[in-house]
Amino acid sequence: MKAIDIIHAEHRALGAVLQAFRFVLDGIRDGRFEPDFQLLAAMIEYITQVPDKLHHPKEDDYLFVRMRARIPAAAGLLDQLEADHAEGARRTAALRGALVHYQGMGASGFAGFDAIAGTYLDASWKHVTKEETELLPLARQSLTPEDWAGIDAAFEANKDPWSGPTGEFRALFSRIVNMVPAPYGVGDAGVPGA
Repeated sequence: MKAIDIIHAEHRALGAVLQAFRFVLDGIRDGRFEPDFQLLAAMIEYITQVPDKLHHPKEDDYLFVRMRARIPAAAGLLDQLEADHAEGARRTAALRGALVHYQGMGASGFAGFDAIAGTYLDASWKHVTKEETELLPLARQSLTPEDWAGIDAAFEANKDPWSGPTGEFRALFSRIVNMVPAPYGVGDAGVPGA
């Protein structure tokens, strides 16, 4: 069941970026931070690349397939999670478009961006919570060692969720950490007067 540990780690990595994203949005809304469009773009790139292109496909193609075969009663849960994955990809596309609009409009474009980002963040947390509290306990309880062998092999290819299979996300994650202000990072993210 190495895949469960990897999924937990990927959820923690995503959670760190989601928390930092909300922190930055709150800071812009409250006037504590100036908008840093490079930081916002980096966060959106991370949540697009890692969950949408790396994490979710492995869940859909390996974990969910085995669970459907082994646990027919899980079909409704799996349908909902797969729909969340598809919707998440649409939401990240909307988020990228909203960022471009916000950057072009300036301060007057923040409310629209903030609303789309808030919807994305809320949906992402709800999804991760459902996987952590419903999906993974069910998988742990119901799948066989043979099921886990194939699932583990697929997820082990992900390597470190902070950096990706070939290290391609390491620089992106480090850049985000260096731009986000404390306590979520080590940068100043355009703190007025900094």
